[in-house]
Amino acid sequence: MRYRGGSPLPPAPPRGAHPAGPEASDWRTLSRLLPYLWQYKWRVAAAIAFMLAAKLANVGVPLLLKELIDAMDVKSASAAALLVVPVGLLLAYGGLRLATSLFNELRELVFSKATHGAARSIALATFEHLHSLSLRFHLERQTGGMTRDIERGVRGIESMVSFAIFNIVATFIEVLLVLAVLGARFDWRFVAVTLSALLLYVGFTVWVTEWRIEFRREANRSDSAASTRAVDSLLNYETVKYFNNEAFEARRYDESLERFRRAQLRSRSSLGLLNTGQQFIIASGLVAMLWLATQGVVDGRLSLGDLVMVNAFMIQIYIPLNFLGVIYREIKQSLTDLARMFVLMDTEREVRDAPGAQPLQGLQAPVVRFEDVHFAYAADRPILRGVSFEIGAGQTVAVVGPSGAGKSTLARLLSRFYDIQQGRITIAGQDIRSVTQDSLRRAIGIVPQDTVLFNDTIAYNIAYGRTDATPEQVQQAARAAHIHDFIVSTPQGYEAMVGERGLKLSGGEKQRVAIARTLLKDPPILVFDEATSALDSANERAIQAELRQVAQGKTTLVIAHRLSTVVDAHEILVMDAGRIVERGTHAQLLAAGGRYADMWALQHQGASGAETTFQAD
Repeated sequence: MRYRGGSPLPPAPPRGAHPAGPEASDWRTLSRLLPYLWQYKWRVAAAIAFMLAAKLANVGVPLLLKELIDAMDVKSASAAALLVVPVGLLLAYGGLRLATSLFNELRELVFSKATHGAARSIALATFEHLHSLSLRFHLERQTGGMTRDIERGVRGIESMVSFAIFNIVATFIEVLLVLAVLGARFDWRFVAVTLSALLLYVGFTVWVTEWRIEFRREANRSDSAASTRAVDSLLNYETVKYFNNEAFEARRYDESLERFRRAQLRSRSSLGLLNTGQQFIIASGLVAMLWLATQGVVDGRLSLGDLVMVNAFMIQIYIPLNFLGVIYREIKQSLTDLARMFVLMDTEREVRDAPGAQPLQGLQAPVVRFEDVHFAYAADRPILRGVSFEIGAGQTVAVVGPSGAGKSTLARLLSRFYDIQQGRITIAGQDIRSVTQDSLRRAIGIVPQDTVLFNDTIAYNIAYGRTDATPEQVQQAARAAHIHDFIVSTPQGYEAMVGERGLKLSGGEKQRVAIARTLLKDPPILVFDEATSALDSANERAIQAELRQVAQGKTTLVIAHRLSTVVDAHEILVMDAGRIVERGTHAQLLAAGGRYADMWALQHQGASGAETTFQAD
């Protein structure tokens, strides 16, 4: 399951994130990948054994072909001998061909579990790590680009392992075997020509590919930018429509597509240079080898079968080399993609459990305290300035004040989405920095100001508060949130889809789903951050009564703009510019005639005026 939400906050540089230098990080990336593959070491060993067997069989094919040609070149022999020898060699030749294919298939069969298993493990580790990062990190990242990095990284694992081990390494082994055969059967010139051509080929391929790789990186950057813009635009579909900016969004998307197209064109045009150079080197090496072999046949030192064998060897090792540029580029790109995913995994957790952190204890109506809390999202913008208050066991404390006063920040700090710079926050006498985050958040239920739902059913979104809840418990929570009647009135009932971010529901319906989700969780600490702001007056009064009943015996923090929703609180805190400027009960604050009384008079006057206008209409 997944969670997304939160409102924009001032940015701060992400910790631990650093660009992955492609050249410097290749070996480091490989070292990070190996432990995941090592979980399947026996499969890796078996795959390598099958690969070696396939290469031995492959090298044996030209040797048998030579023997077959030489056997047919006998000047005087009985008809029976001429028949028996080639038939045996033909059967052996076919057997080696079959063995090569069989061992390659066995290699793929054995190794596929290791490849897919490693990809799954890394993807899961990245996903879990992203959920462990702070809210600040996720508010700064662009989801479309980040998910593309993960997708490409997972694909890169399979591509790199397959290409690196079963193409590059396998070709290198086959080249060594061929050079050994040439050295043993012929003179040093055959080895020298083959080796020179191979070294020249590899050097040219690596040089050109290194030059071309930047085009691929630029294409990937443009691809990620296009994906980010597309996802962001589609998630904000209504905003785009409200401001008639479809053409503007299309232009922004097309800019990234155009950069992607130009990078792709540069990559394709440079590929022609690579292919031409490779073919020239291959053709030169092949001509030189065949010239040596032909001279040997003319001089009587080599047989016709030797000439055929040399030609077969050259074709056999040059065919995989034809793809060396593509393979090398894919390996480099896979390493780059993997490195980008490992950068995500290496991003340090801004908020982490302290060494030896224990689960939160004493959760029967715990006391919550903020003690001289100072906090800033960025150093140049302090949000809370020495805030101190206590929510007694089973009591309700409300926080009111203008926007930007720091009210919602209290909820984020209580859930430890951020760590404070000074002071401390305690629950049941325990500093929340000394307990595990898992136990802390299990003890807190929050109805956020901005409700974001998953693109799933209503039942799924309510049951998210307690994933093991029964359908009856889900419906009971929906009734308490006064949304059950609406749900059963829809054709699909609880199985109705809510749409991306819950856009198929109205603001009030989404808020009631969020309330039902929190009621289902039934935690000892409740936080209501403008929990009824999107509701009409009738539903608000009904749900407020339900929430007051639910809050009985629970420690509750209520954050509100509407003062009418907090008149029953045991204590009301008035915040302004990150400080508590007034505190007391509703009656005490009205009697004091201060900031709260002014806000009450203003809201009461506004409500009366609105009611008069409505009646006049």
